[in-house]
Amino acid sequence: MEGSPTGTTVMRMTAFDADDPATDNALLRYNIRQQTPDKPSPNMFYIDPEKGDIVTVVSPALLDRETLENPKYELIIEAQDMAGLDVGLTGTATATIMIDDKNDHSPKFTKKEFQATVEEGAMGVIVNLTVEDKDDPTTGAWRAAYTIINGNPGQSFEIHTNPQTNEGMLSVVKPLDYEISAFHTLLIKVENEDPLVPDVSYGSSSTATVHITVLDVNESPVFYPDPMMVTKQENISVGSVLLTVNATDPDSLQRQTIRYSVYKDPAGWLNINPINGTVDTTALLDRESPFVHNSVYTALFLATDSGNPPATGTGTLLITLEDVNDNAPFIYPTVAEVCDDAKNLSVVILGATDKDLHPNTDPFKFEIHKQTVPDKVWKISKINNTHALVSLLQNLNKANYHLPIMVTDSGKPPMTNITDLRVQVCSCKNSKVDCNAAGAPHFSAATALLLSLFSLARL
Repeated sequence: MEGSPTGTTVMRMTAFDADDPATDNALLRYNIRQQTPDKPSPNMFYIDPEKGDIVTVVSPALLDRETLENPKYELIIEAQDMAGLDVGLTGTATATIMIDDKNDHSPKFTKKEFQATVEEGAMGVIVNLTVEDKDDPTTGAWRAAYTIINGNPGQSFEIHTNPQTNEGMLSVVKPLDYEISAFHTLLIKVENEDPLVPDVSYGSSSTATVHITVLDVNESPVFYPDPMMVTKQENISVGSVLLTVNATDPDSLQRQTIRYSVYKDPAGWLNINPINGTVDTTALLDRESPFVHNSVYTALFLATDSGNPPATGTGTLLITLEDVNDNAPFIYPTVAEVCDDAKNLSVVILGATDKDLHPNTDPFKFEIHKQTVPDKVWKISKINNTHALVSLLQNLNKANYHLPIMVTDSGKPPMTNITDLRVQVCSCKNSKVDCNAAGAPHFSAATALLLSLFSLARL
């Protein structure tokens, strides 16, 4: 290690001699024949002639890794038998000694003040802080660790070390607002990953000031609240005012005007006043529209300022549509079959559905339209709130019959729908059902009478 005290043991060299260890023929002595390099002193090390221990012999100041031409020393060590007498035989080996680094130099900023410029709203690295450190670049004694110690109350900045250059990369991690503060001043300190040796400390050069200037940019207007919410009944009259939207310009130091426009209106129901932001309807709102999801209609609006270039913000309007009874119920199925000699005169179970919401839906009222069908042929009976049974009171001849079914919902006022139920009375012989020869549709007598009167009237 650099700076080691005089007399520090570095390593031990060991030689072997095949002669009789009980004689001087194997009695070895060690010495240093050559030192490379020979600076700052040709005698940097000493070897114990009997033990082979290599120790330092220079002062700690000369073992300064940062001032050495080369931290690597090679010593040619000679081992001689016959206790080192000139008549003894010799062998040599090379001892390689590396002067290791210790953290005896603190990192220092290359200048006391750094400058940075950043546009408001931008994020990322804004400046690289450079430092100098004389220690070994491959060790934690050289690697820098940066800390922001003042000027960052909102945690808008972070600093990280570039592992290749050891520079401090100062970044904006939360967008800055020019209108809140156009300038920021940070105090940053740098330390090493490894602790300094006891007699070295961090000085004033281990801190630096960063002055950051925030540039004003034209920011988009902001809708408040966003999303905007309103609740209205469907089918309100065209031209009804829904609400007045409000967007503000974050560029409070600039005198800019805002104009509004429709961005997305899938059903084409809305209009917005470009000056004051009043939203009204241009068509009837329909909760049952395919553009409405879970009774909510979504539209988007734009607010554009007068900057150069102009900036545009987007706002969302959620319209919750309250249901009104504007849809009549309808029945299913509309076709049924029955045998002409059936013992069970039940024809079909009808169901009804309604696009509206409760209480504008069930319970439904099922009826046979009395004006066109005689009472002694068909019967309809309620099963539950949404289903009814159609049955015959007597067997009918093979034919197609049209039975007008009237279904009414529970809305106030209620809505009614009349749908023809087509009943095919088929021939059922020998387990075979034949409905093809039913002939022309059969109508009730009253229906025939109405058709006759209609024909006479046209004459």
